[in-house]
Amino acid sequence: MRTIENDSRAQIHDILTRQRLASLAGEPWSAAQRCELIDRAIGLLVDHEQAIVETLAADFGHRSRDFSRIVDVLSPIATLKHTRTQIAEWMKAEPRPSQRGDAWVQYQPLGVVGILTAWNFPVNMVFAGLAGALAAGNRVMIKVSEFNPETSALMARIFPSVFAEDEVAVITGGPEVGQTFCSQPFDRLLFTGATSIGKHVLRAAAEHLVPVTLELGGKSPAIVSRSADFKGAVSKILAGKLLNAGQVCLAPDYVFVPEESVDAFIDAAREAVSKMFPTLRDNPDYTSVINARHFQRLHGYLDEARAAGVELIELNPVGEDFSDQPHRKMAPTLLRDPGDELTVMQDEIFGPLLPVKPYKTMAEVVAFINARPRPLGLYYFGEDAAEESLVLERTCSGGVTINDVVRHASVESLPFGGVGHSGMGAYHGREGFLTFSHAKAVYRTVNAPDLTRPPFTEDARKIVNSMITR
Repeated sequence: MRTIENDSRAQIHDILTRQRLASLAGEPWSAAQRCELIDRAIGLLVDHEQAIVETLAADFGHRSRDFSRIVDVLSPIATLKHTRTQIAEWMKAEPRPSQRGDAWVQYQPLGVVGILTAWNFPVNMVFAGLAGALAAGNRVMIKVSEFNPETSALMARIFPSVFAEDEVAVITGGPEVGQTFCSQPFDRLLFTGATSIGKHVLRAAAEHLVPVTLELGGKSPAIVSRSADFKGAVSKILAGKLLNAGQVCLAPDYVFVPEESVDAFIDAAREAVSKMFPTLRDNPDYTSVINARHFQRLHGYLDEARAAGVELIELNPVGEDFSDQPHRKMAPTLLRDPGDELTVMQDEIFGPLLPVKPYKTMAEVVAFINARPRPLGLYYFGEDAAEESLVLERTCSGGVTINDVVRHASVESLPFGGVGHSGMGAYHGREGFLTFSHAKAVYRTVNAPDLTRPPFTEDARKIVNSMITR
């Protein structure tokens, strides 16, 4: 285990140098070698499943153990297994048409990839990024979040048991270590986190012209059409919102509801929450807010909205008191039509709060979304084909799920990433392989006249003239 605090720049640079030398010392890893590296990563998740679940619970104060097994153990295993089955196919040279000679794209490893992960799914994101980076044949350095000290320490302990430090290295430490990490001359940097931090990452990487993939977030809207299965839509939106107590980059951040259906939405939301969580305070399935700072931030949104006269609807099935609790659980809360100037409508919420915005027409909804930074996800519930087409064609988001939320991110054949303020670049599946590869253009020439070389004869002029046509 390597914990880097003092003299972090020299130590991090030393690991990077050794990884780069190792990557250049021999032939690029074969498909079989890359699959074997993936197998080692799968083995870590299988062998340390219980420890992963327990450290996540410790870091959150309380986190559903079943949820952790599914999202931070099973999901990355599925990603790694899918990647393993595709590596050989992805590595193949890709022929390209050429009028003369042979042309193809050859995919080769970039070298050393840096990965910075966020705290909300700290194991999932380590292995999701690792899958693409290893599939492309790279060495990898991973900076894990200081907000998950127990889980990060576990990652730093278990990785050296199956990976040499010049293959995959896990680095722990606080913000200064993170800043140092971002300023290294990696061959590619992947960052997952807040948009505000992403800007700092991009600035630091610019010093060495390091290409950066940013998976950020933003305010992902959900839209309930008048044509939707109303109760089904409400249930799915609330289920997605309360995943990890709303601490999900793709969680629906606010929901558009037909103006005549807002009361019905509130009633259906109460029913949906009571079915999922008959109780909240001591319910093992309901997760805590990660730390005191975020807990206070979320309560600050509610205080500001309350002072502005916004109606707050607490979805607390048995009216439990959260004032004296061992953790930082919050009752899910709807905010009825909060003003756009309020912080809850400006910042990404990342918690169990859901603004409900009434609308008259779908054109009004589209205009509202387009007047704001582009979100990571967008969710449309409805059966109106023309309306669905309007939303898909006239809005721009990282990805879309229709008649559900979040689920597009779990489809390994789809790219995952944002656009604009919600991110740049994509990974997962083949897009992950491509992100962490250099697509090298190769051309094998044939013995044919080159019209660009002097002397420019009359015969050459005739050929050129014959080709300049409409």
